[in-house]
Amino acid sequence: MSYKIISKFIKEIDFKIPDAKTFFSLGKKISDYNVKIDIKSLQIKETIIEINTSLSLIPIKASEEKINTKIVYAAVIEFENNLPDKNNLEKIVLIEVPNELYADLRKIFLTIFESSGFKDIKIGEKVDFQKLYDQRKIQ
Repeated sequence: MSYKIISKFIKEIDFKIPDAKTFFSLGKKISDYNVKIDIKSLQIKETIIEINTSLSLIPIKASEEKINTKIVYAAVIEFENNLPDKNNLEKIVLIEVPNELYADLRKIFLTIFESSGFKDIKIGEKVDFQKLYDQRKIQ
């Protein structure tokens, strides 16, 4: 089943550093955050789907000094004919399209951090969306 990405756009950006104290402590505590990726989809028309891939940093442990970061990158895809069966549609939404979007999403996320004075943010260049999909199926 073939599809094409007809549009990509930043749907949401949330980037909050509450104060200077948090800014300065973040350089030492950035390893106290985990990267979280989430994917959601919404059917727009009969053969058109919006896929929202979000990337955020989540603190490992609760802290008063924390940053809030999240970016949602959307893609609108169109299928040639009808939507594929559920299994193939899941793989397109959860593996194929995020694989195509991730490099752009990562670049935007890192640019925001670098523009805010953080040069040592490490976000993996690759994400194994197939592995995430397989783990989701096991749960």
